[in-house]
Amino acid sequence: MKNIKIYFIIFFICVIFTFYLFETYLLIKEKNVITFKTKIYNENTGKKYDLRSKFEIYQDLKKEERNISLSYSAWNLGLIGDKNFHPLSGLSNTKSIHCNENGYYSIYLSDRFGFNNPDSEWDRDQIEYLLVGDSFVHGACVNRPNDISSVLRTLSGKGVLNLGISGNGPLNEYATLREYIKPNIKKIIWVYYEGYDLLDLMAERNNNIFRKYIEDINFSQNLIYKQKTKNQTIKKIIDQEANRISKQLEKDNNLKYKILKFIRLDKTKKSIFFKPSFETIDNSVFTDFEEVIKLAKELSLKNNSKFYFVYLPEYYRYTTKYSNQNYKKVLSILEKLNISVINIHEDIFAKEQNPLKFFPFQMDGHFNILGSKKVSEVIYQNTQ
Repeated sequence: MKNIKIYFIIFFICVIFTFYLFETYLLIKEKNVITFKTKIYNENTGKKYDLRSKFEIYQDLKKEERNISLSYSAWNLGLIGDKNFHPLSGLSNTKSIHCNENGYYSIYLSDRFGFNNPDSEWDRDQIEYLLVGDSFVHGACVNRPNDISSVLRTLSGKGVLNLGISGNGPLNEYATLREYIKPNIKKIIWVYYEGYDLLDLMAERNNNIFRKYIEDINFSQNLIYKQKTKNQTIKKIIDQEANRISKQLEKDNNLKYKILKFIRLDKTKKSIFFKPSFETIDNSVFTDFEEVIKLAKELSLKNNSKFYFVYLPEYYRYTTKYSNQNYKKVLSILEKLNISVINIHEDIFAKEQNPLKFFPFQMDGHFNILGSKKVSEVIYQNTQ
């Protein structure tokens, strides 16, 4: 009995030691990744990788000009005080700091409604493409003219409206389409991202305002006419977010907090409990997904616009044993609804020997300049 206790104690100590050894490995790996990115970026561009946090660059740029802000994300939904009003875009006519995955921060001047467009696009007599989607459409983390919408603008030589916002899911996108659709749009491009869209929809369907767009075909927040009110709401949200990021940055730089995170095995737990998105989907969401896409197509047809569905693959499809269960369900729904699908996985990534080259430093993230360019080219080719 005594020997069993001793063996158990030795086993327990070995397990604990292994966990902390793995936590140390993850910390070293994280630092090595930053070193690797910095080296590659410098060699390819001759420039220094911007290692500032989003809040730090925000603070630095605020010293130079007042018209600067953090970009708005639909994930800031919980910060909205008025539950009867929901903005669907960011601050208007403002330089917005988005994100950094490629060595530099993407920053854009928003249009009159808070989207990532040259403002003059809204004055065109005809719009060739209107895009709705999440951060991939929004322009993360590349600058104009290298985001998907800008490349389409260049390829077509015609008007393109980008209504993408980071954190958007299908209901958010349908609501945006309802609020900002114009009668002079030839093609509506619905961009779906398999990494988060169904997860976002699971949360969105519990939002009372979003449900109104489904339940009442005539419901509208009339956001086009409420830009001043919307800006006031967004400003409060972004100020709260900036304050949160500031406190988190201060906390992360605190030595005691770093030690606490190490003791808690934060990185190890995150690594062990990470699940790809396809493992966390509630099957009931597919009914809601079908309803949203059906309504979006009907709205497009009513507007005399052609409706296209673009399917974007996620990074983990090419680095893990990936389940196609949800992929097949989505494509089956689209076939049932007789919707034109532009499958970026099949048309681009599956044909490449190294599909990771379309991601920043071949790591998880949004598409880099090359990836955005290829996606735009395929959309353009399939919509002529």
